[in-house]
Amino acid sequence: MRSLISQITLHKLEVFCHVAELGSVSRAAEKCSIAQPVVTTHVKSLAQKIGVPLTKKNGRQITLTEDGERIYAWAKAIISQTRELEDELRDRKAGTTGSASIAASMTLGSYILPSIVSRFKDGHEQSDISVQIANPKMASELVQRGECDFGFTIFDRVRGISSLEVIPLYSEKLILAAARDSAIVGSEITPENLSDLPFITARANTARRDLEDYALMTHGIVRSNIVLEFGHGEAIKQSVRAGSGIAFLFESSVKDELLSGVLREVRTPGMALAFPIYFVRRKDKKMTAFQHKLANFICAEIGSLNQLS
Repeated sequence: MRSLISQITLHKLEVFCHVAELGSVSRAAEKCSIAQPVVTTHVKSLAQKIGVPLTKKNGRQITLTEDGERIYAWAKAIISQTRELEDELRDRKAGTTGSASIAASMTLGSYILPSIVSRFKDGHEQSDISVQIANPKMASELVQRGECDFGFTIFDRVRGISSLEVIPLYSEKLILAAARDSAIVGSEITPENLSDLPFITARANTARRDLEDYALMTHGIVRSNIVLEFGHGEAIKQSVRAGSGIAFLFESSVKDELLSGVLREVRTPGMALAFPIYFVRRKDKKMTAFQHKLANFICAEIGSLNQLS
């Protein structure tokens, strides 16, 4: 006798995953371009075949039961593996089209990857490429869970994730930036005079903040005057522009502002700060020919940018 689970279609699993992620039948219906009653029927049918309740109402929100969480994780894995197989078969047939999902930590995803991915896309118009921008830890987890095919991140501690292959690409330079007319600091400052200045930085207990604090500590610097904390580098940069303080910012994120003169670099003789940039992918990930081509293109472009800087 065939098991009931073996009769579950991939479409039902996809509909269930959308309900789980969106917390709403109506939003899942809109996402799937089907009627709401059809979504409800699919979820009920899935629960009946498995034999346990998968969802529950929490006010207007739909949440998962404990069994629902387990089925959701299983369904996501099935869908991810199926999509990987579809991509591989499509690439074998055509060789020039495909799809890829890239995870990127914030600075890379906001300032470096957009132009590189756009140039690649120009020669592959029929391809489907998405970039998910997240904090460094989440970027590596997206790759680990199979939600992204590969990623680029500054997060050094991904080395502790045994399921990931981690390849160092280059080191992204940090520069000390101040507003053009800021009187907080002059054109140059020594490390021993940095500690008491008003700093704007990333939120405490984030990967970016931990790495920045550690890099400064190697030069004997412990900042005592953090005036503002933000969750994104763009917010830090805008606050520096407004004259609220100074900040260490990725060189790639401030090139335009330095050229236009709205920000200026403060030289720090004897102190060079840089964060390592990594390419990450699952060790068991079978990347398609298209994904290999895209990943190699990005790595080469990032390498050439590093050589020019």
